[in-house]
Amino acid sequence: MISASRRTDLVASFPDWLAAALRARRAALVGPRGRTVEIDLAPGAVHTVVLWSKDFSNLIRNERGLGDLLAAYDQAYLHFTITGLGGTAVEPGAPTTGDALAQLPALVAFAGDPRRVSVRFDPVLFWEERGTVHSNLSAFRTIAAAAAAEGVKDVRISFAQWYGKAIRRASARRFAFVDPPEEEKRSHAAGLAAIAAGHGLVLHACSQPEIVRVPGIIPSSCIDGALLEYLHPRGEPAPRRKDRSQRPDCLCTGSRDIGSYTQTCPHGCVYCYANPSK
Repeated sequence: MISASRRTDLVASFPDWLAAALRARRAALVGPRGRTVEIDLAPGAVHTVVLWSKDFSNLIRNERGLGDLLAAYDQAYLHFTITGLGGTAVEPGAPTTGDALAQLPALVAFAGDPRRVSVRFDPVLFWEERGTVHSNLSAFRTIAAAAAAEGVKDVRISFAQWYGKAIRRASARRFAFVDPPEEEKRSHAAGLAAIAAGHGLVLHACSQPEIVRVPGIIPSSCIDGALLEYLHPRGEPAPRRKDRSQRPDCLCTGSRDIGSYTQTCPHGCVYCYANPSK
């Protein structure tokens, strides 16, 4: 399993690097101790390429030959993050909701099966302006309807988790984030679950067991070996072991991530846990 990438948006922001790695059929990454690790990207060695992005337009337009290069692999699975905040001060470099949703038909066509596309309403975010608490919750109904219209079944959510670097970034930007109590989060999650059910969607919670207790929400395995084996064109067996490099509550199957935290994403999302810059 190849993950491209939880660490940065390779498709949107580093298409040249991604295309070069796919063309060379290897990726060279510098590990935390300065040791270079090579990852085999030969199509015969890869079960599935899992792509994560807020903007798949480079893939859709076949920029740098990305579409052609990925077509050499048996299967691609696409995680498409749409929060309803693209183009705002919260996500200044991400596409607007309308522009993002317009990409969905082409993504489903590229994947060859809507079950190979997951929409991520992630994170659910709250902030205060002039004494009033705001959120992106109202965008979910539109996003859910658009996903269902294209046959997408899986939608993933999580509530923003404010790590140290994100708190510092929010402070520097004077962004007054709000982290509601668990009971309030579960109440909002129940509302999202009802909307998802009304559109025939399966709602997954990513690494947040307290939300999974809400009826209509199941725990997420964002890289799911069992599912990817089932969807594989030849039913090729896939790894099933948990990825030990992820958080304890993460249920993902093991994979090799080819992105780097040094590839600083320009989306500028205020809540980002990966981007080291402000």
